[in-house]
Amino acid sequence: MMLSSYLSLSRHGIFYFRWPLPRTDRDRRPTIRISLRTRCPVEAGTLARYLASCGEVTRGNKDLARIRQDKLRELVREFFQAQLDQYLEWINSRGLSSRAQEDARSEMLDHQDHLDSERLTEMYLPIERFKNKMGVTDEDWFDSLPNALTELRKGRRDMLRRVLEAAEGHEHYSFGDAQAPRAATAPMPPLAASSSLGSALDDFIAEHSRQWADKTVGQNRAYLNILVEYFGRDRPLGTITKQDASEVKKVLQALPASRNTKPRLKVMPLMEVIKEPGHDKIAPRTINSHIQMFKMFFDWAERHGYSPHTLFDGMKVAKAKNSETERKPFTAEQARLLYTELTQNPSGLVRKDSHKWGMLLGMFTGARLNEICQLDIADVQQDGNTWFLNITDEGDDNKRVKSMAGRRKVPLHAELIRLGFLDFVEDRKNGPRLFPDYSYSANGGYGRNLGRWCNESFLPKLGIKQPGLVFHSLRHTVVTRLGQSGVAETIVQCIVGHARSGVTHEVYFREGYTLDQLKEAIDRFAVPSAQ
Repeated sequence: MMLSSYLSLSRHGIFYFRWPLPRTDRDRRPTIRISLRTRCPVEAGTLARYLASCGEVTRGNKDLARIRQDKLRELVREFFQAQLDQYLEWINSRGLSSRAQEDARSEMLDHQDHLDSERLTEMYLPIERFKNKMGVTDEDWFDSLPNALTELRKGRRDMLRRVLEAAEGHEHYSFGDAQAPRAATAPMPPLAASSSLGSALDDFIAEHSRQWADKTVGQNRAYLNILVEYFGRDRPLGTITKQDASEVKKVLQALPASRNTKPRLKVMPLMEVIKEPGHDKIAPRTINSHIQMFKMFFDWAERHGYSPHTLFDGMKVAKAKNSETERKPFTAEQARLLYTELTQNPSGLVRKDSHKWGMLLGMFTGARLNEICQLDIADVQQDGNTWFLNITDEGDDNKRVKSMAGRRKVPLHAELIRLGFLDFVEDRKNGPRLFPDYSYSANGGYGRNLGRWCNESFLPKLGIKQPGLVFHSLRHTVVTRLGQSGVAETIVQCIVGHARSGVTHEVYFREGYTLDQLKEAIDRFAVPSAQ
């Protein structure tokens, strides 16, 4: 069996298996892509042969291939009929706001655009809820792709169209000629206006936790728990109004910043803790993080039929101007002092090689604290004459990157090599990790110890600690100085791991810049005393 068309190699050297899905009436033939989690071509070939054999068996057995079209359409219709009944009951009892109508119309048009352009995406589709409600297994769903996506999108589109027709029918009265009375129809059974807050939150977290890091899941759950504390788990989403949202915003503005750190405040109910005097309140930035998560949840709930409307749109608070806590780059003089102390140690403040090289990597790469502290020896690699850091979440189960853009190759600055970084790496080759003395913490990852030493000991003793200057300021410094040196913004984004936006970079330039291009750019960064 020829496997060349089924195997592909990622830029990280990992083999992937590709398999064509059954054709529909579309011109393009969709495929799936599965990571084989190996760099070994022999092992990849063995796995690919097995997967290809399974694919051939499935393709040859029509009973296994997919849910029958008539059965699929029946399931979709039943699923959205229940949602439609829910919407109609809501419209008849309370009406539908103009904003909710606009949102429904916008989503309906989005579904039509996806269908017209033949984009097979899961955007705006209640896939997990559909599978759970209608008893569709993951295997049946997968085998029915891409047809299942198309039918689900059609169902959601047409359900929204019927909702809009019903809502628009409430905007006018008809006083035409009297007509013969219509035959009475059996009343529909009463349906709940919306799902409970608790069950919707559980589904929201379950769906998104696959894309979020563990730390992000915990943080976002803590944000959303404010809603549970305020409204209760059993509160129907449809009964939460804009006025309620405004009250929640007032609660956030009164919330003590130390609620989760002071034992006495931890055990106090929400409505009592906000009345406690003598505590600093959470910052506007934190308030807005809560509100952004609330908005994201209600947007999702409305799209998936849990709620008839969205909330918290446009409710963020204004940030304080020139906030002292806003992170900022080091000045040229501060950077010179840092460099001198780290390389020459005149004050004797740097007692560990891990402190020295952890700080220098931050200064000359702009990498995040945890990205540096979780590095393995194997992450320091060479391509031709260029040494680079392979920043990835592969290897240790606790390794993390902030986003897809965080997986990147960062060339080593010439100054790091001149200072002896490669010798330091060579000396550490008796173990897997570059900084084994940085232990993992569920709260701070691997970077907690270096961050504390830098922010609470090193910077204060150097006499340059001030609000807004922390380890992360090294990253701000790299971004600022590279921009001032004429490096293109998109190259800076590749170096520091920021997502690049726009069709050009998201579609046509996925491969990114070459190592030589990135190396030439990063070497433009200079500390005054290192020139």
